[in-house]
Formats: sequence, C-alpha cells, structure tokens
Amino acid sequence: MDLDFVCVHAGRPASGLTRRDVARALLAVPSGVALVALPDLRRALMAAGNPLSPPFWESAKATLGAIESGVATVGDVQRWMESTGTEPLLLTRGFFVWPEEDERGPVGREMFARLVAYLEERVTAGEIDPDALARGDEAARERYTGIQESWLSSPLPDGRVPVDAVSEEQDEELVAAWDEEEAFALSELRRILAELPAPERPVRELRAAAARLREVLTRPGYPGNVLRACAGYEGEPLPADDEELWLSVTAGIAGPISDLPEENDRLEVFSDLDHELSHEDAVLAALCAIHHADWLAAVAALARRGPGVLASPERIARLIAESEDIDVDLDEPEDLEAAETLFSSVTPLWACLGIVDRTEVLTPLGRWGLPKALERAWSHSSDG
Repeated sequence: MDLDFVCVHAGRPASGLTRRDVARALLAVPSGVALVALPDLRRALMAAGNPLSPPFWESAKATLGAIESGVATVGDVQRWMESTGTEPLLLTRGFFVWPEEDERGPVGREMFARLVAYLEERVTAGEIDPDALARGDEAARERYTGIQESWLSSPLPDGRVPVDAVSEEQDEELVAAWDEEEAFALSELRRILAELPAPERPVRELRAAAARLREVLTRPGYPGNVLRACAGYEGEPLPADDEELWLSVTAGIAGPISDLPEENDRLEVFSDLDHELSHEDAVLAALCAIHHADWLAAVAALARRGPGVLASPERIARLIAESEDIDVDLDEPEDLEAAETLFSSVTPLWACLGIVDRTEVLTPLGRWGLPKALERAWSHSSDG
C-alpha cells in the first residue's frame, strides 16, 4: 500500500486527498498492512504538500492497532471514520440511517456524494474541525451532527429534500422486492396446484362457515375486529355471496388489507413505548411477519396431505421445515419456535373459518379453500 494506491482508491491527486479518503484506503487493506504503510504514507503526503494533521495520524494508528489486536468494534471504526469530518453519520439524531454502500440506489448514491462534498466545503470554511473530532471533542461532535441534520432536512436547489428522497427510494425498492417475491410465490403455488387433483367444493360446509363468519364479523372485539381488518371490511357492507365473503377473509389472513381502527385509547398505548401491544395488534403483527415462502410451504403441504392432517402451529412449523416444494431455512430450534409462534396467531382464525376443527385438524373446507384464498391474496398485484 502506498500513496498511488490511495489516489487510485479515492480518484483524486495527492494534493486533493482528504482525511476520509486516506481512512477509507487504509480500511481497504488488512490492518497489519495498513499499519506498516502508515509512516511512509504520512511522509509521502507531506512531500506532496498535503500533510493532513498529527491528530489524524495518531487516531489512524490507534484505530488500526485496535483492529489488528481484535479489540475494535464496528462502532469504533465508524466513529473514527466520522471523525475525519467528511464521513456522513451512520445514524442521525432524527434516526435516519444511510443504506449500506452496496445497497444504495442511484438517489442514495447521489445524496451521499452530495453530502460528502458539502462536508468538505464546511471543513474548508472552518465550520467543521476534524482535529477536534479526532480528539473526541463532544462540542465539535455536536456541531458536526447539527450540520448534517440541517443539510439532510433542507431542500436542494431542485426542491428535493435529501432525507425524503433517500427514504422514498428505499420504500420503492422494498415494494419492488416484495412484489417480486409475491409473484414468484404465486407462480410456484399455481405450479403445485396444477399437479394436484382439484378438490370438490364443500357446499354445505361453506354455507355453514359463512353463516358463522357473518356472526363473528358483527361482534365487537377479537376475533371479529381482526378478521374485519384482514379483509378490509371496516364500515363496509359484507358481500352477499358466501364464497366471496369466506375467500376474502381467508385471503386477508395471509395478506391483511388494513390495520385495526385507530381509537384514542389505542393511540395513547402506541405513544407509550413501554406498553405491550394488545392481543389484536400482536395477532396482526404476526400475520404480517409471515414470509411468502412460509405460507407457500405450509399451504402446499396441507393441500398435498388433504383433510385429516394435523394443522397445529407445531405441525405447521415442521411442515415448513420439511417442505418438498420450497427451501425454507428453519434448521435451528429457534427458527422452528419462531414459525410456531407466528402460526399460533393463524390457527385460531382458521378455526373461526372452519379451515381446521376444534382439534386443529384440516377440514375438507380448508383443503378446498386455503389454496384458493392464498392465490387470491397474491394475485392482486400481478393480475391487477
């Protein structure tokens, strides 16, 4: 490692290198190599007329030494990078977090580069003191934090607010990834169902289950409020058709459409971070936490085995782990326990719909309707 390496790594001539440029280059090689190269690199930069400062070199030696001895934490290294004066804070006071470097989209990369350039201007103007940051001066750190917070929340000349622009791009990426995962799960579900004989529609069971469901949905509290939220039926008339009603509610369990109504007392609970979630909120949170792959593995396994198979949370977790249709990583006991816990919120709702009986055994109605409902839940984005 030498000065040429640093210049190439930073994409700048030696005279224009910043503390951040040098720090990033030092971290790009093994710490032992960087420590050995440090004295020569310092001399070379002095000869190039860009000596940086003694506090920077001292902090570099201390940080690289801690890395080499195995006592430096990720946070220690990040804070050292930030003490260069031009490294954006990983976490701001407003809880904004930059995406990892290899996970930033075009907007994220642009805004990050803009902030680095802005911080370089502030260092040149004397508004940021990297030497004070390197010495751990808390007042300097506070000013450094405030400068970044202000820039992130202020409109650029084109009107974009950096923190909003980056967050919106992340949201779009998450939605795109979710849609892609859902489309794949839907195609796999349809492939699996095409290999199985179509079950007969259980007319009497469906009629009876729909009648019970209509009663449940009119009652206050659990489970009616959760099932209404799952299907998005708050304040709307229920479908007259039994099959439409039953399938929409069953599909909503795999993909809840709305949250519980926001009432004043519930808002007060959410504002209290130490307060535990209500049972209904915990159930909805569990439903939303189940991955597409887990739903696919569970429903496919139940469809293959047919009525009479045990569909308890414990059994469903095992069926997912042993899935013939999709590779789900549930190798560790804690993974199985987590899946069992999530599906503990599902099976009581299935019982309300007649999908499982009182002993948590799959019914003919469940075998007929579960695959249809899952396909319905995943078809809204791909089929329009």
